[in-house]
Amino acid sequence: MWVQLLLIAAIVILGLVVMRRTGADSHLAIRRILMMLFIIAAVLSVLFPQWLTWVASLIGVGRGTDLLFYALVVMFLTFVYTQYRRNLAMQRQLTLLARKIALLDAENDERATRSR
Repeated sequence: MWVQLLLIAAIVILGLVVMRRTGADSHLAIRRILMMLFIIAAVLSVLFPQWLTWVASLIGVGRGTDLLFYALVVMFLTFVYTQYRRNLAMQRQLTLLARKIALLDAENDERATRSR
C-alpha cells in the first residue's frame, strides 16, 4: 500500500512540475489537458493494475505491461521529434543572430575607420 501512495505522489508531483508555466509555451492549454489525463490514467493504473490489463485486452495487446511499454515508446519518439524540431528552430535563430552581430560589427568597424 505504501508503494502505491509513493507512486501516486511521484506521479502527481512530477505532473504538476511538467505543467508549470515556463513563459514560452505554445499550446499550453492542450498540453495541460493531456497531462491531466495522463496523471489520472497513471493514478488509476497504480490503484487498479487489472484495469490496464483489461484495456490492453480490449485493444488486442497481451498484457497491461506491454501496453504501457508501447505507450512509453510512442511518447519517447514524440519527445525526440519535438526536441529535434525545437533544436532546429533554435539553430536557425542562433544563425540569424550571429549574422546580425557580424553585420553590426562590420558596420561599427567601417564607421571607426571612416572617423579616423
